Amino acid sequence: MHLHPYFLYQLLNNKIMLEQNTVAPNFTLFATPDQKVTLSEFKGRNVILAFYPADWSPVCSDQMALYNEMLKYFKKYDAELFGISVDSKWCHLAFSQSRNLHFPLLADFEPKGEVAKKYDVYNEHEGQCNRALFVIDKEGIIQWCYKSPTAVNPGADGILEALENLKIK
Repeated sequence: MHLHPYFLYQLLNNKIMLEQNTVAPNFTLFATPDQKVTLSEFKGRNVILAFYPADWSPVCSDQMALYNEMLKYFKKYDAELFGISVDSKWCHLAFSQSRNLHFPLLADFEPKGEVAKKYDVYNEHEGQCNRALFVIDKEGIIQWCYKSPTAVNPGADGILEALENLKIK
């Protein structure tokens, strides 16, 4: 059986991401040029991970701007938001400052995509993160996840619904 390259690409890059009720893999990444963030330090708080392809791209810029506006709502659920891409800490710094973002962008830069690979959201063909969201509860368990097409801003509705469901539990 011979697969057309496009279909092979789809098979390789649309693998299943980590699922609900899975322990979120721990990681440590640069949040600024001289400060790192470790996921396990946020145990006891809800965490939102927003993987995105690249700083400066139109959809990513819109997505991060939306989340910046939604921070006050995320905070009502005791949720900490982190954006993650394979861009460098210096690129994140410039992007964050230019967009006046008030949440950390984490650099999954070296080894490139290591954290995205742990979450099964790294696109080997493009060399970047897929656009994916994870809501992690206070115990470090993934309670909701969503993978969006690269060209589509997933918005915040799913995140808010997942956080509301955590509040009910």
